[in-house]
Amino acid sequence: MPFTGAWDAMTWFAIGYAAVLVATAYGIDALARRAAHSLERRRSGGFVYHESHDAWLCPEDQWLWPQSFDPENRVMRYQALPTVCNTCPVKDTCTVSDSGREMQRQVDPWPASESARFHRGIACTVGVLGAAWPLAEAAATEDHLVAWVLIGVAVLAVAATLPLFAHLRRTPADPTGVLLKSSDDNADERLLLARRQQTRRTVYRSDQPRRI
Repeated sequence: MPFTGAWDAMTWFAIGYAAVLVATAYGIDALARRAAHSLERRRSGGFVYHESHDAWLCPEDQWLWPQSFDPENRVMRYQALPTVCNTCPVKDTCTVSDSGREMQRQVDPWPASESARFHRGIACTVGVLGAAWPLAEAAATEDHLVAWVLIGVAVLAVAATLPLFAHLRRTPADPTGVLLKSSDDNADERLLLARRQQTRRTVYRSDQPRRI
């Protein structure tokens, strides 16, 4: 039997409104995340981060290893060996530093930057607004069943937005171990990684034979 009476067009519009705004909230967040990742790829300039090594590989097949943690900006800093960079044939187009090329990586998950958190805040606000119309309709209707349904829709809209709120808080990181790791401290770990690379096939260009 079709719904009649209190189930009028405004009721259905309120339900649709909640669904559309929750979807819009996640859309805003997804677009902001994609834009940030695209910008990060452009800034990397051909450098590729390898999580398994916790290091960057430059276009000339040289590794940049972790050097320090910046607690203020919450980024890991990686640096190539000066002796490698200073003799690189493309140094002039890569860096002006004589201390080796430096790369950075955000240690916090999305949203980490202020810009990302701003867009996440907008997404959360839009999601919560999805509950406004259903609650207003619930207060205006005289049908108790419809009112409870609309209240349930509002609760679902807020609940669906909670995952966005859950990631707004910055995840704390303990940089102590990172600060104590210098180039010398990482020597044994690098040697172990090199030995592992020799015993298995890898997709890294640095491990493939060069053409003469």
